[in-house]
Amino acid sequence: MTLKIEPVGKVVGGHQEIGEIYWGGIDSIIRLDPGYPVEVIQGLDEFSHLVVTWHFSQASPSDVVLGTREPRDDLRWSSAGTGTFTHRDHRRPNQLAVSFPRLLKVDGLDLHVTDLDAIDGTPVYDLGPYFTITGPQGDVREPHWPAEMLRDYWALWTV
Repeated sequence: MTLKIEPVGKVVGGHQEIGEIYWGGIDSIIRLDPGYPVEVIQGLDEFSHLVVTWHFSQASPSDVVLGTREPRDDLRWSSAGTGTFTHRDHRRPNQLAVSFPRLLKVDGLDLHVTDLDAIDGTPVYDLGPYFTITGPQGDVREPHWPAEMLRDYWALWTV
């Protein structure tokens, strides 16, 4: 089955380039389609965070890697040779991503956010509020390499 979806909006401002190292502390706007009535976001301003599904729109289908590779192609983690769905980057079949930015304010159909790790012009395919109750339950387990690899990911936020 094929799913055809259209963007509900796009990212405006914020990060300008692919491959930026630090993603924290940068504000941007998720500008929803102007054809939507403002009621589509009624009540959203009561939430601190969003769940945003977006597309790596500047990636090429030739970037997709089906198989194993080192995280970020960095040999420091060569023992972590991991499969396509163990990564959270553009090298996946549908080149979709999910982010959890902080919602700063709502202005009409503009959602002002910070810590959205997408670049200016990125199409947004879906969004909603983050519900703590539907987040991970129980202990969260992961190998050592994500924390090492991403220790500076939100660096501007933590400084």
